[in-house]
Amino acid sequence: MKKIIVFAALLFISQLTFAQYALSKGESQLNAGVGLSSWGVPVYVGFDVGVHPDISVGGELSFRSYRENFRGDRYNHNIIGISGNGNYHFNTILDIPREWDFYAGLNLGFYVWSTPNDDYPGDGSSGLGLGAQIGGRYYFNDRFAVNLELGGGNAFGGGKFGISLKL
Repeated sequence: MKKIIVFAALLFISQLTFAQYALSKGESQLNAGVGLSSWGVPVYVGFDVGVHPDISVGGELSFRSYRENFRGDRYNHNIIGISGNGNYHFNTILDIPREWDFYAGLNLGFYVWSTPNDDYPGDGSSGLGLGAQIGGRYYFNDRFAVNLELGGGNAFGGGKFGISLKL
């Protein structure tokens, strides 16, 4: 009976140790993909680091280019964004299967809006953006995942879709 209890305890501990594909403390991942926005189709690349078993922080660089017809004239715009984010991952608290990673968090970024024409009469301008996001990843193995994130208040007002690769 003692051997069965010890075996069960070891099995339980090993299950906790390898329970999640989500970022563990000290692990990092690279993210890349495309977004949804009313101002063109943004592309992004980001980097996240696990700072706690349930918390990650990271940064992101994005770019988009779009055309606008404004008062009978056509203008080209470019937006470059750099932002930082923090996310809480719900895998442990909700006992989510290891292939999934569900998270929510906040981000703060600076966006540089440029229009090559100096005579643009619109109101596109550079500045800070504060936003929130909720998202998830599905891991095909312990390193590669697809992700979907919905958010608002930032350059990715509609959301984004991409891949994640643990380093």
